[in-house]
Amino acid sequence: MKVVIVGGVAGGASAAARLRRLDEQAEIVVFERTGYVSYANCGLPYFIGGVIEEESALTLQSPEGFWNRFRIAVKTSHEVIAIHPDVHAVDVRNLLTGEEFVETYDKLILSPGAHPIRPELPGIDSDKIFSLRTVEDTLHIHDYVQEHRPKSAVVIGGGFIGIETAENLRDLGLTVTLLQRPRQLMNNMDYDMATLLHTEVREHGIDLRLRADVTGFEEVDGRVVTHVAGEDSIVADMVLLAIGVVPESHLAKEAGIELGIKGSIVVNDRMETSALDVYAVGDAVQVKHQVTGEDAVISLAGPANKQGRIVADVICGLDSHYQGSLGSSVIKVFDLTAASTGISVKAARAAGIDCESVVLSPGSHAGYYPGATPMTMKVVFERETLRLLGAQIVGVDGVDKRIDVLATAIQAGIRADKLKDLDLAYAPPYSSAKDPVNMAGFMIENVDSGILKQWHWEQEPDLPRDGSVQLLDVRTVGEYGRGHIDGFMNIPVDDLRARLGELDVAKPVYVICQSGLRSYIACRILAQHGFDCYNFSGGYRFFAAVTKDRRGSDNVMPCGLEKWGLFGQL
Repeated sequence: MKVVIVGGVAGGASAAARLRRLDEQAEIVVFERTGYVSYANCGLPYFIGGVIEEESALTLQSPEGFWNRFRIAVKTSHEVIAIHPDVHAVDVRNLLTGEEFVETYDKLILSPGAHPIRPELPGIDSDKIFSLRTVEDTLHIHDYVQEHRPKSAVVIGGGFIGIETAENLRDLGLTVTLLQRPRQLMNNMDYDMATLLHTEVREHGIDLRLRADVTGFEEVDGRVVTHVAGEDSIVADMVLLAIGVVPESHLAKEAGIELGIKGSIVVNDRMETSALDVYAVGDAVQVKHQVTGEDAVISLAGPANKQGRIVADVICGLDSHYQGSLGSSVIKVFDLTAASTGISVKAARAAGIDCESVVLSPGSHAGYYPGATPMTMKVVFERETLRLLGAQIVGVDGVDKRIDVLATAIQAGIRADKLKDLDLAYAPPYSSAKDPVNMAGFMIENVDSGILKQWHWEQEPDLPRDGSVQLLDVRTVGEYGRGHIDGFMNIPVDDLRARLGELDVAKPVYVICQSGLRSYIACRILAQHGFDCYNFSGGYRFFAAVTKDRRGSDNVMPCGLEKWGLFGQL
């Protein structure tokens, strides 16, 4: 059996290695258009910033290594220029010599990846405007920075590559402007959670401009002028485009292979295309989202590697199937970590799912053990069935652990309220006895049972200020004095029982505290005295971050009380 693989990064490399482990006799040939194989796309921005110091660290394997260990023929700088499924052959061009030849196959695996979007804007062809996708791109940017020592950069696009590159350029000392056309960074997250990242990048000196529509570029005196609709133009020494990628599917299209959304290659759960003996994996393929069941294009290394393994299994006669993707991801944003899995509230609503969410601010580990930092967690679930839909977490420590637990729970079909029952490891340096994931389960159970009724930040402008409802802040006097929502009266939770007479039992009460815990306690007190009350999801710390572009205090107890307030004036 002869297997030809088009593309030698993530999915292609994974398929090749798995094929050899399953079939020692197969002839395996990999064609890779670039000069590198099996490289780490996700590490490229960190080489530009000097975090990864050695170029060799970017590549996980070499053509020589593939041959020596696996007897796999990897031909870099070779581009497949046409596919002929009817005769089981591909046309190949050697990019170094210009030679063209035909390669036959018994099985063909397409792993062409995706290419960066470069919109047709005036001035886009300037040699000071870069994209970042391959090792060659990285080396080009790295060499430009080292040779020309730019002092300023514009980064266009607020996804993974845009944020990571902006951070690394900033760490090199450049003045960085980050432009994002939507109203938020990281479109996989809800707006409220993304605002935590907005504050972080701005506090590290990046000029973040949202709703920025770039209209073109021009070179003036050796620098690049970026024109933005309705705003002043930005002059910088270099520009990085990171506005997304599109599937590299032109070969499949020309071969008559079925394409799907965004021009992606349609495959079944065995990674088979519409052409006999032709398979496809990675960023170029259309998959099913595990939560919605809808078609999706998810450009992540994890799914690509899994798909590569599955297609090798299928070719070798094993019964392997791809279950779809949750889109689980994590990103470093200066001192924060942001992670998500499944779908957001906005995605759930777009899919027609009646959903609810809980927002909590647990510590990364036990509050009494030094070094605990707050996380902000948002867990999304289907209202009627309690099906776990997704989660987003932003924090300093412990974020990756919790998002992986939640991703596992979604894939396992664990109901959202059953998160409370998960038996998770505990020691003070690592967690609390009630892990944040457990806490989310407790909250969801309370919501479902009716013990807890919630209100959310986007409802605040519509809360009546005419006296028909009561707006109550149960933080300390000191916390209230340092910032509160207009119209909210202050009764600290510890004084509430003694001051119930100041409230009208006939009117609903909307309650808020710093994190949501003390306000929940207040709601339970009020409810058992006959009040109809609603707890703010996330607390004032979250509200201020979303609506006032504030980080909020990081020096807090697990209950949300500011530590210094214990000893200062309350």
